[in-house]
Amino acid sequence: MEERSWKTVFKAVALILSLLALAVFQVPDPSFHIVACDVGQGDATLIIYKNSQILVDGGPDSKVLSCLGRHLPFWDREIELVVLTHPDSDHFAGLIEVFEKYKVDNYLYNPLSISKPEYKVLENLGGREGVKQIYPLKGRAVGVGLIRLDILSPSGDGTGTEKNQEAAQEIPDNATNDYSIVSLVSFGKFRMLLTGDMPPAVSDQIAASWNSGPVHYIKTPHHGSKHGMTQNLLKAVMPKLAVISVGKNMYGHPAHEILDMLNLNGIKYLRTDEKGDIEVVSDGEKYWIK
Repeated sequence: MEERSWKTVFKAVALILSLLALAVFQVPDPSFHIVACDVGQGDATLIIYKNSQILVDGGPDSKVLSCLGRHLPFWDREIELVVLTHPDSDHFAGLIEVFEKYKVDNYLYNPLSISKPEYKVLENLGGREGVKQIYPLKGRAVGVGLIRLDILSPSGDGTGTEKNQEAAQEIPDNATNDYSIVSLVSFGKFRMLLTGDMPPAVSDQIAASWNSGPVHYIKTPHHGSKHGMTQNLLKAVMPKLAVISVGKNMYGHPAHEILDMLNLNGIKYLRTDEKGDIEVVSDGEKYWIK
């Protein structure tokens, strides 16, 4: 082999060894990260603390993989918890490729049955051996390292019970929002409210029973639809920051009524259609926008 060829091989091997050393010895970032992924008209929220990740929803297509690639180390192909808030395509479709490309340890979802054939594909992937299925009972807490998710909705009255996937409750495809998983996520003293596409009735129910004080961050329900967040909820949880996951759409999202409500309450808001990925970082006490 010519000397130049040997040098090329040597450089390639050295690069590979350097990358492996970086993967093994890199000290994880000690901060807590929340990334509202820019997936267009859909939802995907990536939560990271050191080497643990939670992905809440996967957006409408494979764009979620690009977001994971931007924010996770290339060698980390394991996601400790995937949460599907409800089986709408703009929330679940991207999770099909996530399950195919990553090792998922735990899957939190509501065992509902709808007619969309692509959702059957996700059901099969989520039911594979090695994936622990978790069902959302109100009052249940799910922990991933120092991250805690407290389930606020659904209430467990007919859904979210401990049952096999084969016994999932059948619901109309247009009723999925009513069953959205709503959770309070805590890391130290930092707290955020993840809302899926919860409708106003659920928003008001959570407001009426709220006793947890202000939150730092709220994911604005249903992409800023006027059929989501209510004034009662805002008054109850008093968020510092509202994030709207939204893309080009024909529904008028985000609705001017919601933007006006946020402005009148003095709440800063950010939109993925304007900012791209929105990353918020916390040390467990204070937070900042990256």
